[in-house]
Amino acid sequence: MSLALLFLSSAAHAGNQKEEAMADSVRLALSRSINDAGPPKPQFTDINQRIQYLFWLVEMSTRLKKKFPDAQMRTEFLETTWYESKRAGLDPAMVLGLIQVESAFRKYALSSVNAQGYMQVMPFWTRVIGDADRSKLFNMQTNLRYGCAILRMYLDMEKGNLYLALGRYNGSRGRPEYPNAVQAAWKRWEYSQVPLSTTVAVQ
Repeated sequence: MSLALLFLSSAAHAGNQKEEAMADSVRLALSRSINDAGPPKPQFTDINQRIQYLFWLVEMSTRLKKKFPDAQMRTEFLETTWYESKRAGLDPAMVLGLIQVESAFRKYALSSVNAQGYMQVMPFWTRVIGDADRSKLFNMQTNLRYGCAILRMYLDMEKGNLYLALGRYNGSRGRPEYPNAVQAAWKRWEYSQVPLSTTVAVQ
């Protein structure tokens, strides 16, 4: 299958962020965030946090098995989603809900307005805060990093109002359909921590 046909078969109809004026400080902060070359591997100083993360990974892997039949790809996707979500100060369950609405977990999803990848990032962002190579938006970590950083920026712009921030992300600020869809999907990915009978100290 040609790449063009692959894109067509994976068409999405969600993300439509708008290019808007932003302060130089915001642009610089976003650019630095995107260009940080740190690997998406979480580091834990508390063994109990690591145990909870591993339980989360197993549970989410089970839920995502139909979307990602390949176990290694599924694990890499979840590790990266968790890392980029936490890095941006976002709930991984909310980000998974957003990805479900935006692309139905399709790496090569392409919308009618050319939003790309898992989080349906608009190509203009690569020019505004990246290296202008829009093809990188089909790279898993790059797409998730852009998407999480952009949503974090919108949350800050909206003073923590998730409803308005999600509207900005979708280009439909003030309308309820998209925020409501993401919040409904978010519930599917919520995770309750497993009670640990004992606290294990880091050696």
